[in-house]
Amino acid sequence: MSRQNRRKHISIENIEIIDTANKGKSVAKHDGRIIFVQGGVPGDICDITVFKRRKKYWEARIDVIKEKSKNRIEPKCEHFGSCGGCKWQNMSYSSQLHFKQSEVLNNLTRIGGVTISKYENILGSKEEYFYRNKMEFTFSNKKWLTNEEIKNDEEIKDKNALGFHVPGMFDKVIDLQKCHLQKEPSNKIRIAVRKYAKENNLEFFDIRNQTGLLRNLIIRTSTTNELMVLMQFYKNDKIEIEKLMIFLRDSFPEISSLLFTINKKANNTLYDQEILCFHGEKFITEKIEDLVFKIGPKSFFQTNSEQAKILYKKTRELAQLTGSEVVYDLYTGTGTIAQFIAKQAKTVVGIDSVEEGIIAARENAKFNNISNCIFHTGDMKEIFTEEFIKQNLYPDVIITDPPRDGMHKKVVAQILSILPKKIIYVSCNSATQARDISLLKEKYIVSNIQTVDMFPQTHHVENIALLELEKN
Repeated sequence: MSRQNRRKHISIENIEIIDTANKGKSVAKHDGRIIFVQGGVPGDICDITVFKRRKKYWEARIDVIKEKSKNRIEPKCEHFGSCGGCKWQNMSYSSQLHFKQSEVLNNLTRIGGVTISKYENILGSKEEYFYRNKMEFTFSNKKWLTNEEIKNDEEIKDKNALGFHVPGMFDKVIDLQKCHLQKEPSNKIRIAVRKYAKENNLEFFDIRNQTGLLRNLIIRTSTTNELMVLMQFYKNDKIEIEKLMIFLRDSFPEISSLLFTINKKANNTLYDQEILCFHGEKFITEKIEDLVFKIGPKSFFQTNSEQAKILYKKTRELAQLTGSEVVYDLYTGTGTIAQFIAKQAKTVVGIDSVEEGIIAARENAKFNNISNCIFHTGDMKEIFTEEFIKQNLYPDVIITDPPRDGMHKKVVAQILSILPKKIIYVSCNSATQARDISLLKEKYIVSNIQTVDMFPQTHHVENIALLELEKN
């Protein structure tokens, strides 16, 4: 096939969407070839246009839906289709749960080569919308234009936006009107800040040229009804910053933690930035059962608080601790799981690479009167050594909750060298979880699976796997 022919778009009529795929895409097949389709729902009959052709797969967009799937519903959000945040809004929630569970099981059997003898039904979220406790919004002077705005001949003079990046375009931002992910006053705060900024001619950030004042807005909520707002600025314009912070404080008295930072780096990451407190406390609190956790601006905490409680309870249930076990909590974050299981264990050793998280874990343990948790900072593949284990006792149980990339091979190898009786593997990416389990299965059997949906309207899902040491 010539390069010219490869670039030529292909139209295919009356093709059926048969499955879901990674990153919120759907799947069709044509002449034995897999086609990833944007915006499809399994059961749809569509006319599609193929715009990208690769050896192993094609990519396509839908031109016309000839017959709608029984699983298809009308999206609630006006930004659906442009915003990449909630790609499954066009699918019923019961269908979302079905396809999430199927993906987990398929990954474990196909990638992991695991024979699954037992699994629990996926645990869905009570709240299908407005469930997130943390949102990050970006300021940009390059607003993403809607089709209606493009078709309109009138010149768009105001190109400032506050919202989410358009998928695949680092400098374009959707100017959000209403987001369905975080409860109020999230939308009210974002709209008020945008209105204030425009009325006072404050500069929205230009990421290409690295200019402007307003960079980022972060809003965190908790089930204890506390509210954190963090403004990220590029320039240190003390007068305008103070005016805006006073406006936020006075307009929203429910804000319990009002923070800001000056970030002159090329990216928006906060971990290496000084966070300044303008009003209230430097943290908010979250409560799980009888435990209270301080959540700072740099703290990691599961973004769906109510489902996090269920995730931790199921982790504890699967561990079946008796009070005599030494437990290692790998990738402990702020030590949430470690403290949640501490009462049922003899000793819990938590490890994470982010120093701020470990400091918070120690503070929270002290705050909760937990004395049997020990926390260490370090790169997992470097700190988790034989010497470290000798110093901190050999684990009977390992709980691991790694990032999306999964565990490093060195970490897996170390687990196989010490052979704890049980491994509770919590994962936000069942593909890398399956990859790691494929290495562990030489010594372990997967005895139970529990999938928990933390992220309705998206393809993301959490999965807990219980691995038990095979008896010789």
